[in-house]
Amino acid sequence: MTDTTAQTGTPELEALIDRCLAASATRNVDWDTLKFQTKAGEKFRRAQVRYIGSGATGNHEGDSTVIPSEHFTFSNMILPSGCVGPEHTHPDVEEAFFVLEGEVEFSVHDVEDGTKTAKRVLGRYDLLCVPAGVPRSLKTVSAEDARICVIIGTRKPALPSYPVTSEMHGVTRD
Repeated sequence: MTDTTAQTGTPELEALIDRCLAASATRNVDWDTLKFQTKAGEKFRRAQVRYIGSGATGNHEGDSTVIPSEHFTFSNMILPSGCVGPEHTHPDVEEAFFVLEGEVEFSVHDVEDGTKTAKRVLGRYDLLCVPAGVPRSLKTVSAEDARICVIIGTRKPALPSYPVTSEMHGVTRD
């Protein structure tokens, strides 16, 4: 990040830019927010790094390091090699995935029969945008960990559901 310590704006502009800034050095790598998914296996272990809002991973509104969301959420996910993001559906919102590091196989699943899928391996700077209501899953296929940006197109999405074809079906957050 470029340090521009010379302040030329008004105090209001300085306060505005500070409220809108989420520096990498101040992010928390949260391995616990999706920890409940490891009930179905360690391959589901991954971390969220929140920047704007909290997505559908729970209530993180008390986290003062996160910029409050008004219209969308933005986070990074750290996906260890071999990590699986289980088949799930966001009924109310599209979700975009932008790969920063590693290679990730993304799948979209048939709404009626989740065993039918289309898959693509995405690498650095590739993006996939999945419409609302379409089941999706992912798997890190690179030897190194992957990092992806996840953008969800609403301030606070409904919790995702896990279809009967998902390994996460029946697993609860408690």
